[in-house]
Amino acid sequence: MARIDKINEEVRRELASVIRDLKDSRIPMMTSVVSVSVTSDLRYAKAYISVMGDEQTQKKALEGLKSAAGFVRREMGKRVDLRYTPEFVFVLDHSIEHGARIDELLKKSKK
Repeated sequence: MARIDKINEEVRRELASVIRDLKDSRIPMMTSVVSVSVTSDLRYAKAYISVMGDEQTQKKALEGLKSAAGFVRREMGKRVDLRYTPEFVFVLDHSIEHGARIDELLKKSKK
């Protein structure tokens, strides 16, 4: 496994933990970090976030994460030992939702 892959995985794991600890009512409990892609210079990280719920819930969760970006970065600096603490860009990821929809369709087709 390449070094950047290890960094991506460690950052994903810690970011999920930080998001769980956030006390923002806009961010539901069913918010998960699907993956994280850190740039090679470790300055930026794109975090793919999955939020279960309707479009409005997802939009509010993304707003909550963006407003907490400074806190998240500070916490990540304490938890992850990197030369630089990356600045996070949060992006909605619909893959889990899409997978659930496909699973539902497959179950219906078997009946």
